[in-house]
Amino acid sequence: MENSPQRIHRQLLSRLYVVKKKKVAIIGINGLPARYGGFETLAENIVKELSNAFDFTVYCRKTPKSQREKSYPGAKLVYLPFLANGWQSIFFDSIATLHAWLRADTLLILGPVAGFILPLNFIFRKKLIVNYGGLNEWEREKLNVFEKKYLFINFKLACNAATYNIADNTILKESLQKYFKSDARVIRYGGDHTKPVIPCESLLNKYSFLSKPYYVSVSRAQLDNNLHLLLEAFSQLPDKILVLVSNWSVSEYGNKLYEKYKDTENLILLKAIYDAEELNCIRSNAIAYIHSHSRCGTAPSLVEAICLNLAIISFDVPTNRETTKEKAIFFKNTEDLKEIAENITDEKLIALKSGISQLKDEYLWRNIAKQYADLF
Repeated sequence: MENSPQRIHRQLLSRLYVVKKKKVAIIGINGLPARYGGFETLAENIVKELSNAFDFTVYCRKTPKSQREKSYPGAKLVYLPFLANGWQSIFFDSIATLHAWLRADTLLILGPVAGFILPLNFIFRKKLIVNYGGLNEWEREKLNVFEKKYLFINFKLACNAATYNIADNTILKESLQKYFKSDARVIRYGGDHTKPVIPCESLLNKYSFLSKPYYVSVSRAQLDNNLHLLLEAFSQLPDKILVLVSNWSVSEYGNKLYEKYKDTENLILLKAIYDAEELNCIRSNAIAYIHSHSRCGTAPSLVEAICLNLAIISFDVPTNRETTKEKAIFFKNTEDLKEIAENITDEKLIALKSGISQLKDEYLWRNIAKQYADLF
């Protein structure tokens, strides 16, 4: 048995090597597990990759107690009495930020809808990391004049207050520099959580189109995602099948498109799919993925298509060209898309997939999480 001095010495040494985990708060998402969108998936993968090194708290939207997740591996969940989207997001983010200032070392803010509160950090002196999401969010067509002005002011205040500003695309980095004189860091969005799925009998029965050649697209039903261009183009190509997955009922724009095209034989309009296996099966077995977003930085659905090694046909804006490193085919309007779908060959599709396969390493979550860890 060790004598007393030896035992005391061993205990002192062990204490020296115990490093207290930094506390990181994640603000601006609906909650975990990820069920809603790109920021949730980003948060989920950061927690998965880094929970051994950091103590995470994730703020979650108003949820009935019976439906709340009691815990999430690697993170403490704090539920607030507000929704994380719409006008309530202002209160959600404000209260979460105030709470986190009192408990966390670092605040990761995903979308600064309450940027007006961040200058108060001069009191708390915590590390603020702000991720801005889409390109020039304050210019989105769905916003009214007041909402656009509000977002612009909040983005400006957030940029000035943040310790680190994060852009997920070099085009967004340039925009933040242009409008707010911010030297943002580029940290990509990951996509390797998506895996190809071979259709099983039950999925073939549920989605009969899986046994045929088809194109696929996944988008929220909002104007700047240009669903109308896709539907108009493929409605003129009766021998080409388009599968379009969207949350049609959440907007007048989506409802009108759904009613107009729901009975068109070669257009398969699916409501939002939250089962990962089903969605990955539908995407991974398509001829090509059509990306129609015009206002994203690095669009999660586009990165996921890259990681599924799909041939990509993309709406032509600088952010999409940057994300795909020009290894996609681009369209600007209905006629462009129609011509591409009519004339694309098997050889071209193979060449597109070969080009896309070279990009995957840039969108791996383990690499992205390490970049965030270096800032925490």
